[in-house]
Amino acid sequence: MSVLIIAEAGVNHNGDIDLACELIRQAALCGADIVKFQTFKPEHLVSKFAQKAEYQKQTTDINESQFIMLSKLALPHDAYPRLLECCKHNNIQFLSTAFDFESINFLKSLQMPCWKIPSGEVTNLPYLIKIAQTGDKIILSSGMCTMDELIAAIDVLREYGANEIVVLQCTSEYPAPFEDVNLKAMRTIQNKLNLPVGYSDHTVGIEVPIAAVAMGAVVIEKHFTLDKGMKGPDHKASLEPAELRNMIEAIRNIEKAIGTGEKIPTNSEIKNIAIARKSIVASRNISKSEVLSGSNLTVKRPGNGISPMKWFEVLGARAIRNYLEDELIEL
Repeated sequence: MSVLIIAEAGVNHNGDIDLACELIRQAALCGADIVKFQTFKPEHLVSKFAQKAEYQKQTTDINESQFIMLSKLALPHDAYPRLLECCKHNNIQFLSTAFDFESINFLKSLQMPCWKIPSGEVTNLPYLIKIAQTGDKIILSSGMCTMDELIAAIDVLREYGANEIVVLQCTSEYPAPFEDVNLKAMRTIQNKLNLPVGYSDHTVGIEVPIAAVAMGAVVIEKHFTLDKGMKGPDHKASLEPAELRNMIEAIRNIEKAIGTGEKIPTNSEIKNIAIARKSIVASRNISKSEVLSGSNLTVKRPGNGISPMKWFEVLGARAIRNYLEDELIEL
């Protein structure tokens, strides 16, 4: 099964439906499986007095509250039919993360392939219960979590009906420092919870998600934008389309390279065996019935004669015919 690649458009549409549709088109052109947005009602998500994160202050109006910022970024519900049609036209799956109960109820009607629970909701018990009760597949980001918190969340999801869960290792900083990524946590999560794992990336560049696939990630999520220089909270920590395409191409190559784990010659290298390996050959002219020894034998390419691994079986035998120097020995 191929790695599921989620192109996280998030709020990088800046509240503009035309920009959102272009993000969908670009995600499809880059080869992503899913394009994901964020669905929320600002009044249900954040209080009017909540401050913005430092990274948000650096890329948005420093004088506005988090509530005002999010109010500018929320797409109205009547914009979603166009998003769905755009996804259908571009042959890419639509997904959106719900951040409140009203948004969950709205998105339930859109027949999404799964639910994506963001890191900030891992400790939100009522939210977890409501998502779990749908019985649908869940992808859960684990940013900011301790293992105990993650175990508690998974227990709730399972108790209330979730049967298929993928957990994403995630670092909730934008952009995330490389030294805080902790890809090995994927293995810890997999071993502790016996669940498939993936990775939601907030680092700069494409190296880390590629490495995550090599370490067993079955889902990769990465923010992308049309232009990192645009005003908005997430553009700076996102990939532009050319970078997203490069990441996806690299991931697909890594998938092929991972292989089955069985150590056998591959179809592509079988033809090289005779060329690269060696055989036992005459080191000088040998007469018929002469005893074969270290003084008249050596090992050279090609490898379509007697294997040097049979060296001691050959020593002491008598030549069955005359040999010229470099001829393959026969028994």
